[in-house]
Amino acid sequence: MRRLLPLLAALALALLPSGDGADAARPVVADLSNHLVAITTGFSGTHVLAFGATDDRKGDIVMVVRGPRETHVVREKTRLAGIWMNRGGVTFAQVPSYYAVAATAPLSSVAPSEVRKRHQIGLESLALSATDGDGKGLSEAEAKRFRAALIRIKQKAGLYPEKAGTVTTLENRLFRAELFLPATVPTGSYSVEVYFLQDGAVVGAEITPLFVSKTGFSAEVFDFATRHAVKYALATIAFAVLAGWGVALVFRR
Repeated sequence: MRRLLPLLAALALALLPSGDGADAARPVVADLSNHLVAITTGFSGTHVLAFGATDDRKGDIVMVVRGPRETHVVREKTRLAGIWMNRGGVTFAQVPSYYAVAATAPLSSVAPSEVRKRHQIGLESLALSATDGDGKGLSEAEAKRFRAALIRIKQKAGLYPEKAGTVTTLENRLFRAELFLPATVPTGSYSVEVYFLQDGAVVGAEITPLFVSKTGFSAEVFDFATRHAVKYALATIAFAVLAGWGVALVFRR
């Protein structure tokens, strides 16, 4: 019963009239079971329940989770005289640090490619612009190669799930999805975008914020390292020297 409470609340919201007095309900309403994910020592990942409801129309639901934007440099290794070396890097700007999708059906059957590209639904539709070391654009072949490399790096880190998650529905009105955030998830402000599609067109959308933040001792250390980088570096070196000296003293005895 506890699992159904968020869905029942979403249905009640969907049935409420809009603020302008119109009789029609909103096409889709959505919310999260938790808007704050606290990263503490020993954090191994967590699930966040996304839920909601639609109006009387039948359609499909797509959820897109985007993490804080970042600049990412991808370097290509080349072999020179038997040694692997990094070549000039390619810079991707405004890259979602985390990106995941869940849907009620395969994305290709939910919406045509132009709709998916417009809303950046699915990895193949994610806009990733790249420039070389001189700030110039890349050829189509180079951009494609480095884009694939960036996605592989993110997938290896568990930040770009390869497969879309599943959105389950109940009575064609209520929907829910378990969103998994891995242990490697970056901190910052996230957005959970919920799209309601009918016949391949977006007829309603809702954006819900999600915050990932460090708490406890690890947060204090992170904050100190960010605000006082030099002092943190010196403290780290001093700790390493003392730890090494202590280990040597133990073994000498």
